Amino acid sequence: MPFPAVIAHVSERFAGLGFERAGAPGAVSGAPLARSPLATAGTTVDLGDVRAVLLAGGLALVLSLSGTPLAIRIFTRRGYGQPIREDGPSTHKVKHGTPTMGGVVVILGTLLAYALTKAVTAKVPTASAVLVLALMAGLGLVGFLDDYLKVFRQRNLGLRARAKAVGQWGCGLAFAILALFFPSDGAHSYHPASEYLSFARDTSLYLGPILFVIWAVGLVIGSSNGVNLTDGADGLATGACLLVFSSYVFIGVWQDGGSCERPGALPTGPHACYAVRDPMDLAIVAAAVVGACAGFLWFNTAPAQIFLGDTGALALGGGLAGLAICTGTELLLAVLGGLFVITTLSVVLQVASYRYRDGKRIFKIAPLHHHFEMIGWPETTVVVRFWLLCGMFVGIGLALFYAGWVSGA
Repeated sequence: MPFPAVIAHVSERFAGLGFERAGAPGAVSGAPLARSPLATAGTTVDLGDVRAVLLAGGLALVLSLSGTPLAIRIFTRRGYGQPIREDGPSTHKVKHGTPTMGGVVVILGTLLAYALTKAVTAKVPTASAVLVLALMAGLGLVGFLDDYLKVFRQRNLGLRARAKAVGQWGCGLAFAILALFFPSDGAHSYHPASEYLSFARDTSLYLGPILFVIWAVGLVIGSSNGVNLTDGADGLATGACLLVFSSYVFIGVWQDGGSCERPGALPTGPHACYAVRDPMDLAIVAAAVVGACAGFLWFNTAPAQIFLGDTGALALGGGLAGLAICTGTELLLAVLGGLFVITTLSVVLQVASYRYRDGKRIFKIAPLHHHFEMIGWPETTVVVRFWLLCGMFVGIGLALFYAGWVSGA
């Protein structure tokens, strides 16, 4: 069956669940209608948009599955192998020389899938989506420079910490300013970002432009570093990102159905609408990342044939932060990405303990996944259990998101 026909078939299955086209039997003329779990929730989703989400994910999957083997051959031929930290688990020594910088495939697959989806659907890219993709690309470039220096020097030391931080700050600052001040137009009432602190939606806590920019930059740096620290076992960060980005596919589709820009939307109270710009296009971006990660994971799972590297880890972490900011789920990201949070905390606690407790350590080694390897867990056991943990965080996060819609809080 040709690929477009597959997309059409899958989307028709969604129609069977209750999604209806504008003008379909039982639909109000001139308006998309849904009689589905989303419809009973008071939201409306256009079947064409659902097709675009599926198309982006499918295209990214195909591009990643076909592009990763090519990247492995090119990087192997050029000697772009990953140096391994000397104090890490002894079982990792055999990974020395495995091609790195595989994040290039994930980034390019995401960008191409999004662009092709826009071309196929004949729709113009939106400001929010372009900003998130640009943030991913910028942080990917910072990571690429770090990876390249590691390969060139054949040591697990790339960019200096200050230079790397400057790159992350620069990308985060540009994104925060553009997202906050990108002009609205006749089709949109909102900017890509809001000056209010958000959880499942904007709260009543007003930050103002300066505090918001500082907060947004911190979120970008924290999220990108969190994914980067998690990327220490075969497939761990890629699989975890696949799960968290999947949650943003759901969030974007749900917010689009309940957008405040739709006629008759309720701005306050239970089932209140979402003051978010371009939520469906953000779902398309998230779907493209999911597809790209799934294709890459085929080769990144144990035993890994290629690593994400800082190129992919920083880009994926930045993408999560960008989606959280643009969908108004900034604090919720700490729950959805709980695995990245506890991994980061394990490093912070280890460093603090070593520095302030006369060299005493809490863990045998940090980050946390390496600690479990050091006490005897096989690497695959660590990865699968951490994926399960990530899945539980995602489930809790989506439950809180839904509870926020029910209560309007």
